[in-house]
Amino acid sequence: MLPTIADVLALDTVRRGNPRVVAGADRLGTRVRWVHVGEVTDIAHLLRGGELVLTTGIALPDDQEGLTAYVAELAAVGASGLIVELGRKFIRELPRSVINAAEKHGLPLVTLARETPFVQITESVHARIIDIQLEELRASEQLHEVFTELSVEGASPAEVLSQVARLSGRPVLLENLAHQVLACETAGRDTGTLLASWETRSRAVAPEGRTAYDSSSGWLVTTVGARGQDWGRLILLCEGIPGPRDVVLAERAATTLALGRLLERHQESLERQAHGTIITGILTHSYADPEEAAARARAVGVPLTGRKLISVVLRLCDPQDDSLEGQERLVRLDELAEAAASACRDARLPALVGALDQDRVGVLLPLPPRTLAEPSLTALADRLRMTFATPFVLAAGSVVDSLRDVRRSFLEAEQVADVAVRQPDGRPFYRLPDLRLRGLLHLLRDDARLQTFAERELGSLLAHDAQRGGDLTGILRVYLAAGRNKAVAAQKAHLSRPAFYDRLRRLERVLDIDLDDVESCLSLHVALLALESFRRDNPRT
Repeated sequence: MLPTIADVLALDTVRRGNPRVVAGADRLGTRVRWVHVGEVTDIAHLLRGGELVLTTGIALPDDQEGLTAYVAELAAVGASGLIVELGRKFIRELPRSVINAAEKHGLPLVTLARETPFVQITESVHARIIDIQLEELRASEQLHEVFTELSVEGASPAEVLSQVARLSGRPVLLENLAHQVLACETAGRDTGTLLASWETRSRAVAPEGRTAYDSSSGWLVTTVGARGQDWGRLILLCEGIPGPRDVVLAERAATTLALGRLLERHQESLERQAHGTIITGILTHSYADPEEAAARARAVGVPLTGRKLISVVLRLCDPQDDSLEGQERLVRLDELAEAAASACRDARLPALVGALDQDRVGVLLPLPPRTLAEPSLTALADRLRMTFATPFVLAAGSVVDSLRDVRRSFLEAEQVADVAVRQPDGRPFYRLPDLRLRGLLHLLRDDARLQTFAERELGSLLAHDAQRGGDLTGILRVYLAAGRNKAVAAQKAHLSRPAFYDRLRRLERVLDIDLDDVESCLSLHVALLALESFRRDNPRT
């Protein structure tokens, strides 16, 4: 930052002149943009503001009116201050009219009792100003490099704010136009204290201009948006008046966030990212204290404390063809997340909604203590199916009373969703008791004993299909799914009855069993269901 009058007076070259402040002692914090030596009366029209004027006063007028006008004109053009060397025009002190005029117009006025080479003062001050400008230029270049790299890499808002906090050493927050916190970097401050009553506090801060400092709150606020469509505010919490570098930092970060928003193509919204970050933080124990997670959730408008918590996982049903593979599937998953958030709002169920991974959308639903989970889940599922056409399953975990238990509830919901998505039967939602045998086998899918059982029952059949390129395993699956009704199974397999019966006889030879034996078929059916749970990444293989 530019030096102040006080900084100039502290220089050795000035101190040797025995400086004395005779007016404007309360304005020594005024910044000095440049030092100008002038021995003419009409110097004001040559100045642009911010100059510290040095003079011996040799050419100043003798009359009081002329001296008063001289001081008034300097103040009018924004001069930082006036230093007068005594001994030539004014011997021991300045005329009272000059001092009074300086006090009246708020112009710092300093006298030098000893002769001082003005060139030494100008060199010292200008060297400092140039050093400061070079430092600011280097800092600006650093900021440009940092945020250009973030823009190129498509950094998330959390990553952008992390850099702002690192570079400034101050807390920084990004909020939407509803004053809900989308991302937050605390810079070591307590999260709960920082976010307490955030919406109320934020609404009270409305400085003018796109970037402005609000002295009452200590917030440096800059609007985030582009092309005339503002969508948020970046807030840097300052302990004092921010410097030019802080302003540049905030504006550069806001530009990066706006650019990232413009470049988003089929990505989840910032609100979904914010919600997803909180959910992920809870599941991975990223928050040292559950209260931090609660504070972050409260800042986005979702109260978690004093509520029953139920975890929900949404999964797209696997299509019968490859029409929803790759990027299109990710797009549809993002659309499912947005639709789920909208359904929660329509049902007046405040909730955290965000993608868990490339296959699942997570919803953390806080319910009032006396609210039943089933009606809320049904309302959510019904509203979601009214607006989202692609088939999906909605799976719910157990109701828990503490944020510490949410992870267990989510794991249960994920397991239920992984099973239900294989053979959805049209239920509004699924819970663990609804899955019966499939749910049990899914929970045991990593047990070596279940894997050994499935291999013992189906190993020879799978090897036969692999060697001969056949699909007798599929025939067995259709036969058992049809309740061992051969006519119905042949129809579902799109085979004539003689052809289907021939395949059943081949199955019996390969497996060395009798398909009329109920217990053998039951064992094979359990093994097939277990095999499906092993192949959860691609259930059709």
